Amino acid sequence: MSHTHRRTVTALAAAAVLATTASLALAAQSSAAPPETTAKTPEAPTAKASGTIHAAPYEYLGWGSPQKPTDVMAATGVKWFTLAFILSDGGCNPAWDGSRPLKGGSDESAIKSIRGAGGDIVVSVGGWSGAKLGEKCTSATALAGAYQKVIDAYKLKAFDIDIEDTEFSNATVRQRVVDALKIVKQKNPGIVTYVTMGTTPSGPDATGKDLIKRGAAAGLDNDAWVIMPFDFGSHSGSMGDASVSAMEGLKSAVKSAYGYSDADAYKRIGVSSMNGKTDVAGETVTTNDFKQILAYAKQHHIARFSFWAVNRDRDCSGGGSAGDSCSGVSQAPYDFTKIVAQYGG
Repeated sequence: MSHTHRRTVTALAAAAVLATTASLALAAQSSAAPPETTAKTPEAPTAKASGTIHAAPYEYLGWGSPQKPTDVMAATGVKWFTLAFILSDGGCNPAWDGSRPLKGGSDESAIKSIRGAGGDIVVSVGGWSGAKLGEKCTSATALAGAYQKVIDAYKLKAFDIDIEDTEFSNATVRQRVVDALKIVKQKNPGIVTYVTMGTTPSGPDATGKDLIKRGAAAGLDNDAWVIMPFDFGSHSGSMGDASVSAMEGLKSAVKSAYGYSDADAYKRIGVSSMNGKTDVAGETVTTNDFKQILAYAKQHHIARFSFWAVNRDRDCSGGGSAGDSCSGVSQAPYDFTKIVAQYGG
């Protein structure tokens, strides 16, 4: 994990379902139809599958010159966003970036604008930098209570725990997060939960596998275990190949821990990539890599295709750093978001 990576709040560091699956009804033709009606008609072009919870890219409203979410929606067709990050305000209490209030501020206004335009949000808790609720709340019950404050503030349908750095590496905290999420699932029937973590090119490392095993042992019915396949340092092949390899490793880990079939295990995994230049020198995720991930997602019907971040989904010709407000590669605005928006589950 790089210290300038997708979860590092560059600006802050200086200062920190289940969606409804749309059924495609195929009209059956009568075998007794007259000959002239049996002629083959041209197939309609496949519609872009935007507007589902399965495609919810991250946007960080407190970092990287964020675009207006409604502008992103209009330009790409995406309807869902994963808004980052909820942190501790110093104790066991949630706040945006650890400082901005849940209610009455710019974040709530942005959420209202997204919903007013027909969209919705996943709220992400954690990230790389800042004080983590999983560490500041000293019991699973207290941590679940902090999560619940966020859920209640926005009447959330979906919730993401981006578990990284010290929160991820501490076994006690990993167990606390699992137990707190189980309480959240019990108190909020139907809420979709994601647990997002780093990975190796072959899948979760020993710590990630331990987290998944703890979830299974606790009976946590988590909707998706999600990996971030980048910041590898070194690997063979393209970033698309490495991402697919990592997702296969994740599927195997989830299948093993929970005893799922292959098909069910795929439905319980997700991916959150990074667009353009990552935090590791020489490592770049291209639009072709995103298209490869999209093809894999469609083939296996994974739960989630996201990326870090909408803030970066533009080139750097207007200035800015590839670490926060642009991708570092030549691209048109929202090239990456438009690929993710094609995923419908």
